[in-house]
Amino acid sequence: MSLTNANPFAARFQNNEPVLVAPEAQLMFAACLQQASQIQSRIDAATDQPKMDTDGFWFAPDDWRAAYRPYVVKDGVLLIPVKGVLLNDFSYNFGSWATGYQYIWRAFERGQRDPEVKGIALVCDTPGGMVAGNFELCDKMRDYPNRKPVRGYAHESAYSAGYSIISTSDEVTVSRTGGVGSVGVVTSHFDVSKAMEQAGYSITFIYAGKHKVDGNPYAALPDDVKARIQARIDDIYSIFVACVARNRGLDEQAVRDTEALTYSAPEALSIGLADKIGPFDDALADFSASLNPQEGDETMADLTQADIDSAVAKATADHATALAAARTEGATAERARISAILASDEAKDRPKAALSLALKGGMDAESTTAVLADLPTEAAPQASGAGVGNAFADAMNRTENPNLGEGGEGDDGNGEKASKADSVFALRGHKRPKAA
Repeated sequence: MSLTNANPFAARFQNNEPVLVAPEAQLMFAACLQQASQIQSRIDAATDQPKMDTDGFWFAPDDWRAAYRPYVVKDGVLLIPVKGVLLNDFSYNFGSWATGYQYIWRAFERGQRDPEVKGIALVCDTPGGMVAGNFELCDKMRDYPNRKPVRGYAHESAYSAGYSIISTSDEVTVSRTGGVGSVGVVTSHFDVSKAMEQAGYSITFIYAGKHKVDGNPYAALPDDVKARIQARIDDIYSIFVACVARNRGLDEQAVRDTEALTYSAPEALSIGLADKIGPFDDALADFSASLNPQEGDETMADLTQADIDSAVAKATADHATALAAARTEGATAERARISAILASDEAKDRPKAALSLALKGGMDAESTTAVLADLPTEAAPQASGAGVGNAFADAMNRTENPNLGEGGEGDDGNGEKASKADSVFALRGHKRPKAA
């Protein structure tokens, strides 16, 4: 193919350049580049003078080019499309085919300054894109001072370069059939030397500098050149991993362990790459509602006595539910503590001491076993069934500790009888709040 007929967007991904693209989306990637090139040709061929606003970047609403730099605010939410192939040094959004990092940043920045905008939604459906410009964009979006709430929606996909961008959101929602991930870097080398030889062609480079023709497609890739390319890929990968780990609050090793896989919505949720699963329209409506908390709220003057009574009853029921949960949690924790002590290696040779310390409480299992380790071993038990094997059952059958069941009272430490709910709060290190 001659240079005059080459796709100018495809040319950005040549010459062994590393890219942030999901390999399984290569057909979509190629289609995006083709369609984007056709739209760009239409813009370049236009002879009418564009109508611009005072900013000099945004087209006037009645200019046909405004569709390629959209600025859409719905119910206080600015919708920024992150779709198609993602390109550096490109200031347009060509629908589902291509989006420029410069466009995303200008829209994001304008939304932060726009008093009509209360939150920003990054609406993603992309296989990824260029390395250049990606991480700088992510840093600026992530670190924008006093930024407004930002939500990310994988509707349907946010892969590779698209995932680094969506990860800057406060919360990521994935549609049920969508996917995210592909946290990795890729490049390629084409060796056409054998095909050229069979066709009767021989290419001779005349150059100065040992590495001037490294990676050319007319020769096999030498090992030292491959190693240098791999080192560059590894450096970019480290930046990508650090970016995602920071944005999502994950350990870097956990991000590396994804090994650049793409994940379905449930998988993404389970490993921390997403926060919610659901339809885009519903998630967007919820986001908008959260930005307008006063709308539809009742004031105290609007409440009747019946409303107040109902609220009090609900609060009382909620308190009872929470108290029951605390009782169960406390009892479970105490059983686990006793079980851990009696099942420890230190308890095997000190069963009586272990049982005594387990029943007395006051120390966690780790501290108790440390104390046991310093005690002398005990003589082997004379009667079968009297050792540690039955100690846990004995402990739970013969002691009132931890006073967590229904009914019954214990000492609150001041000589007063404390309810078992008080005991639960005490075990958790808190004091039970007084009833109103």
